[in-house]
Amino acid sequence: MIGILGGTFDPVHNGHLRVALDVYQALGLHELRLVPLNVAVHRPQPIAAAEQRLAMLEAAIDGQPGFVVDGRELRRAGQSYSVDTLTELRDEVGDATPLCLLIGGDAFNDFFTWHRPYQIMELAHLVVMRRPGAGLQRNPVLRSEIESRRARCAADLGASPAGRIWFQNVTQLDIAATAIRRMVATGLSPRYLLPEPVLALIEREGLYRGGSDGR
Repeated sequence: MIGILGGTFDPVHNGHLRVALDVYQALGLHELRLVPLNVAVHRPQPIAAAEQRLAMLEAAIDGQPGFVVDGRELRRAGQSYSVDTLTELRDEVGDATPLCLLIGGDAFNDFFTWHRPYQIMELAHLVVMRRPGAGLQRNPVLRSEIESRRARCAADLGASPAGRIWFQNVTQLDIAATAIRRMVATGLSPRYLLPEPVLALIEREGLYRGGSDGR
């Protein structure tokens, strides 16, 4: 099974990496791909340049078995839609390999506002990363899809290439890229919130300096 975790990663931090590792280990994934987006659809646009965010990701996962940085969305023009990335991956790995799209609980609540959500579920399983105590909005569409698609156990994901929904508990780390950017902009150190090689790159490149980030 291959996991896919997308995001701006502006910058990548320990909150991203810890939940990715939680899912990687819990599901016994063969590979977990971190996919930095190019043009955001559901969030503000990234501040760091594409090549800087790619470099931060590569520095962050250096030495972590099974983690791969996938820069395909940075090479693709236009808005970064998950369905396009999953379509490309499906063409590459074939029809039988299970793909698991990792999404947070808040994103799952809004999943049916995404671009072509039903096609996404034809291409991949949804792995909803649930933090302890976090709830879900049980609107009728969401409730119906959970009832019909929910996997009974993690092994169900390996039995088919796509279409199931799995809720995975993950470690709760209250870290936000927005807060890290603001700390850097105001001269504070974000050390221990993100990997040291990422912090070194931020300092070397002078990223996020020169004013408060209001996002």
